[in-house]
Amino acid sequence: MKTTTLNALAEPNRLQIIELLREGPLTVGEIADRLHLRQPQASKHLKVLSEADLVEVRADANRRIYRLCPEPFMEMDAWLHTFRSMWEDRFDRLSDYLNQLKKSDYP
Repeated sequence: MKTTTLNALAEPNRLQIIELLREGPLTVGEIADRLHLRQPQASKHLKVLSEADLVEVRADANRRIYRLCPEPFMEMDAWLHTFRSMWEDRFDRLSDYLNQLKKSDYP
């Protein structure tokens, strides 16, 4: 996973843009309206997201329509999976330990 992915998502407005785009493609104007941003602000955030390959844009006349790129999110999911496995193992050991304690409390 690229560190640019996490850096781009660390800013709250950009994370909100990603959440909006989960519902489907949107224009810059629609994103700006929904997040109560000025269009230049929304465009600036979308540029960062685009440079991080999190969104892609297509032109439709004079409008720019943005949509999510699935690949970086799949990479992030794979990266997070390594942590899930580690925590699941730890929770399994904790569960075993708690079961042992419970058995030792009840003769």
